[in-house]
Amino acid sequence: MILSASGWRKVFAESGNEQDNSPNISENDKIISITAASVFLDYIINTSGQQMPVIAVGIDARPTGPQIADAMLRILIKKGAIVQYLGVTAAPEIMAYSKKLDGFIYISASHNPIGHNGIKFGTNDGGVLNGQENAKIVKDFTALLADQKALDALVECAQKCKLTELNAVYASSESAKFNALHAYENFITQTITGSEDQKYQADFIKMLGACIEENKIGLVCDFNGSARAKSIDRDFFTKNKIAFYSINDSKIVHEIIPEAENLVHVAAEMERLHTQGHSEVVLGYMPDCDGDRGNLVYWDEKTKKAVILKAQEVFSLSVLAELTFSIWKDGKNPDFKPAVAVNCPTSMRIEEIATALGAKVFRGEVGEANIVNLAREKRADGYNVRILGEGSNGGTITYPAAVRDPINTIFAILKLLLIKENGLFKLWCDKAGIKYKPDFTLTDVLASLPKYTTTGVSEARAVLKVKTTDHALLKKNFQKIFEEEYKAKEKELKEKYGICSYEAVITNGTKETRNVTDFSLSGKGGLKILFKDKDSKAIAFIWMRGSGTEPVFRIMCDVKGDKAEEEKALLEWETQMIQKADK
Repeated sequence: MILSASGWRKVFAESGNEQDNSPNISENDKIISITAASVFLDYIINTSGQQMPVIAVGIDARPTGPQIADAMLRILIKKGAIVQYLGVTAAPEIMAYSKKLDGFIYISASHNPIGHNGIKFGTNDGGVLNGQENAKIVKDFTALLADQKALDALVECAQKCKLTELNAVYASSESAKFNALHAYENFITQTITGSEDQKYQADFIKMLGACIEENKIGLVCDFNGSARAKSIDRDFFTKNKIAFYSINDSKIVHEIIPEAENLVHVAAEMERLHTQGHSEVVLGYMPDCDGDRGNLVYWDEKTKKAVILKAQEVFSLSVLAELTFSIWKDGKNPDFKPAVAVNCPTSMRIEEIATALGAKVFRGEVGEANIVNLAREKRADGYNVRILGEGSNGGTITYPAAVRDPINTIFAILKLLLIKENGLFKLWCDKAGIKYKPDFTLTDVLASLPKYTTTGVSEARAVLKVKTTDHALLKKNFQKIFEEEYKAKEKELKEKYGICSYEAVITNGTKETRNVTDFSLSGKGGLKILFKDKDSKAIAFIWMRGSGTEPVFRIMCDVKGDKAEEEKALLEWETQMIQKADK
């Protein structure tokens, strides 16, 4: 079982087949579930001081979720927790609701295949536990599993849970779900408007509604059986006068990860809707199983086709939208210091956008918890970090949310498109020196973004299997090979790509270290080689890191400009050097 702060994950399907959609889990996995819930409850009691803490428990739409939850509920009840069971719930929904409680346990494996499942833990700060706090639970969890006598006593305790006690929690599930949906809608409204002031919220939503009525906007969602199908999406969009269409509401019908190869279904539905006269449908999205991530498709009015946006493009649009929104809303405040927090492999196009808008960019290690905590650190330093996330997977987090949310992503783009008079796109054009046209579309906005060629996170060439489990050693070996090969290729790199120098950068948690001379110091964190031109400006990078949630080594390349051949060549070079280092 992978025990990452981003989620504890394994194959829970009893057969051990990651593609098995059976609901059954083994007796051992029930014990694992009981143990995980128990150590988390102890952690909440110790940190909150509450002897009967209120804990929300929810599942995504995976078939093994109910059996894992059932095992957890039994031990939570017997150990005195007040349990709010939400059933199928989206990750942002349970996290918004938990802000009023003491903590949450969310049973999900995010975008992993259907036979996988896992666990996310959090308190009432709206996000998952950070790495340091997660490590405390991992330590207690593994120690308890190794103590057979204590484990037997714990399982016996769970088995003593009376059916009447368990059924009482299930009976109150509908009420808990209703309250969670209400809390989530209130929180998402606060996030979209950037204000806790209810009058401001109402005025802003009314203004946006008038823009929507004038422009007629429609969306289509491929739920793919996601937890979002049982969340606020349909009601929230229609309430805000946005036409809403959907497919695959109740069943997982294709692969879960919301990358280009799986967005073809929502693209096809968008094109079908247009043939039926629904010309208002301009955006489509597909969430992953827990509903905290959703990449996009848009309607290109020039080609009359649905176009799948790449993850880095989705994130870039969100950053552009929310940075300009925060300047539009708060830019006259003398203490306003805009900033963006991103992960290490986010494309350098973010620096170009931020620089044009007078904002700073801060980078941390891959992992949602790392970027959320990095943003918190920078807010404590006086920065206004409204937008953050992981461009490498399109995951957008909009403050005060501490988790990705496709509704926030869509509304960021809608604000960009709909606020026309002295609006967000005009602000961007003025700052970036781009000619503005009042009748712009999303196609025009995309054309205005800095051009980069970036490896997609789900591409086969972005994932390597390596034998070396000591990643510090692997990077040490890589450094020796890289330095030798760079010296041999120096002239070719300069003539062919304009690469005149390089800088090694590492990320561990929320810390980025520049000009590193020992690659191994990155350990299990991220390692990036920035390539620079004759003016010492970064024009490309290669990056690597072992996944914290899957047994793979991830790599990528980012190149300034529309240069597919250069991106391909640099990534192949990186791959060959890692494979040599792995031997």
